[in-house]
Amino acid sequence: MTLHRFALAALAAAALAGCSTTKLEEPKATPAPVETRPTVPPTTPTQPVAESRVAPVDLGAELTKAVSDKRVVYFDFDSFVVKDEYRGLVDAHAKRLLQIKTQKLSLEGHADERGSREYNLALGQKRAEAVLQQLTLAGVPAAQAEPVSFGKERPAVQGTGEAVWAKNRRVELKDK
Repeated sequence: MTLHRFALAALAAAALAGCSTTKLEEPKATPAPVETRPTVPPTTPTQPVAESRVAPVDLGAELTKAVSDKRVVYFDFDSFVVKDEYRGLVDAHAKRLLQIKTQKLSLEGHADERGSREYNLALGQKRAEAVLQQLTLAGVPAAQAEPVSFGKERPAVQGTGEAVWAKNRRVELKDK
């Protein structure tokens, strides 16, 4: 067993001796040539640069024009849920309010003539607040819109019947 250890040690010493290298002398390196150029100031173009013919766009004015005739959200009987068909209108007003930070809206809630004065005032307020909630979900600060209720006191259309009542169940979005 000692013989095996001695043989292993001799083999390892021979392997290490065979792996050792002597340092070779490296050739002297010459530095790479550096090209020097004179600095040239930038030249001005010989032809004038054409001005852009694209007119600037006032996005706030464009958005105001787009929603100027779309300012009423209608509701179902005894409901204050904003219908899907009016979400685009509310979103368009939200984009305008986000673009024009100083613009404020009055959200005027209304109801038809059916029901008591107190009930319709509360329903008109809930409708106005539902539109405000849609605006705030779109990122509009709540301070830019104020919900108010007129209940059944300011009908859009006089008379009776479902067609008349449907026009009176609304929230009007009015600029302040």
